[in-house]
Amino acid sequence: MGHCCSKNVSAADNETTSTAKQSQPPPIPAPSTPSVETFSYSVSPFSSPLPAGVAPSPSPARTPGRKFRWPLPPPSPAKPIMTALMRRKGPNKAAPVEGTIPEDGERAVLDKNFGYGKNLGAKFELGKEVGRGHFGHTCLAKGKKGELKGQSVAVKIISKAKMTTAISVEDVRREVKILKALSGHKHMIKFHDVFEDTNNVYIVMELCEGGELLDRILSRGGRYTEGDAKNIIVQILSVVAFCHLQGVVHRDLKPENFLFTTRDEDAPMKIIDFGLSDFTRSDYRLNDIVGSAYYVAPEVLHRSYSVEADMWSIGVITYILLCGSRPFWARTESGIFRSVLRADPNYDDSPWPSVSSEAKDFVKRLLNKDHRKRMTASQALAHPWLQDENCAVPLDILIYKLVKSYIRATPFKRAAQKALSKALPDDALVYLMTQFRLLEPKDGCVSLSNFKAALMRNKTDAMQESIIFDIINVMEPLYYKAMDFEEFCAAAISAHQLEALEEWESIASKAFEYFEQEGNKVISVEELALELNLGPSAHSLLRDWIRYSDGKLSFLGYMKFLHGVTIRGSNTRRR
Repeated sequence: MGHCCSKNVSAADNETTSTAKQSQPPPIPAPSTPSVETFSYSVSPFSSPLPAGVAPSPSPARTPGRKFRWPLPPPSPAKPIMTALMRRKGPNKAAPVEGTIPEDGERAVLDKNFGYGKNLGAKFELGKEVGRGHFGHTCLAKGKKGELKGQSVAVKIISKAKMTTAISVEDVRREVKILKALSGHKHMIKFHDVFEDTNNVYIVMELCEGGELLDRILSRGGRYTEGDAKNIIVQILSVVAFCHLQGVVHRDLKPENFLFTTRDEDAPMKIIDFGLSDFTRSDYRLNDIVGSAYYVAPEVLHRSYSVEADMWSIGVITYILLCGSRPFWARTESGIFRSVLRADPNYDDSPWPSVSSEAKDFVKRLLNKDHRKRMTASQALAHPWLQDENCAVPLDILIYKLVKSYIRATPFKRAAQKALSKALPDDALVYLMTQFRLLEPKDGCVSLSNFKAALMRNKTDAMQESIIFDIINVMEPLYYKAMDFEEFCAAAISAHQLEALEEWESIASKAFEYFEQEGNKVISVEELALELNLGPSAHSLLRDWIRYSDGKLSFLGYMKFLHGVTIRGSNTRRR
């Protein structure tokens, strides 16, 4: 359903492009006709699935920008298994694996029976089509009986004929799981029921009659005031933070996928279309290239990403709301990709000189090409630009990952972190204090039970599917100790994120002063290599980190020690 197979795309294309700031792209045009398609966010070499002259209507199913699709189906995930079996059995052919496309071209029979109810017609009366997407269309419907009797709903109809691989079948199954699990959030489209018959799967959801965020952007000529933009972004961040805490990455965030409940100017928004969404796993990276070209993050094109990719997309949306044009622009899909990988957004041309410094900082901290330096959704809600919105800051799963690393680190590494935490700016402390309170400390301290209870308070079925709770199993050392706020700050900070701040040099200098007083010590190259879990081959590199005068870490060494050394692994999860 949501899998996109893409050709390799990298910055090593033969076509050249400037690495300097790109010129301002054309502004988003105001609609000249009633059709939303007067403005397209994506460019594709493939023809439209609709008849000539027919433009799809706005609907919960429409994702016109999902254009990283190629005419051929994705490679079968069973190919390596099939090859291994054939080698073992010799000349005898291995039996085809159900749900895959065998090597010899003989198609296995896909099981497209989902086990959903078969009685859609008895419960709902289908009405007119209101939109069409890549895998199906959306219709209005009215409940015939039960709780939804007489109530209008939207029915997303997914064609089974277009489910040509085991992956596409699993995508539909996963989309339904995610909708069921997450539909309790106020900015999440409400899931009602799901049915199937021989030809289609029918997902019944609440009907949002206010149109897409894209429509509102166009009606304003492409630009929002900062105040109105904040209201939009807070709603987006709120629901995305919820998804990320449950271990779900949306992977197709764009204005078309946010609907207003009514046509009122202040109507709330709902997030839709989880057809490309996936569950994340701790310490694993996704690698399939999916999404919409103008909103895709650099690490997605590099085939190694997680929830940070959604934050990049929110950065693109914010940029558009504030200035009315796209941060990365080109006339072709490959050109867009090269722009995303190489170019920097333009913050010089109008209207950016009149945009507040807080708003610019907010966008820059989301459109950072290094995913480790990007804000999380919870951190973004605590950003100074949104402080006057009085928005609730939810629990951040990043806290768990950082604390896990801290408690399993060496005493020397923890001393380096503690020194850094003493130099934190006030804005960072506000966020950390919020997270600490969400853990409901007892006597001013938190332990493993606090972390576990906080997750339980936010638990949904999606959290079970994404195995978020597995992170608790590797936090066992906290069972025997309590952590006060000072130590929590040391554990829950990221040097990479702090490095993205404008005042980073001042923070780093101040932190090193604390480290010199309380944590720095004489250390050999061999000991430093052990601290970083590196072998003898890294000794020559690490010698530059140690001062010749006293054998302690230099300022440069301290900074690099905080960052650690990244070793590429093979922990990328393929689907």
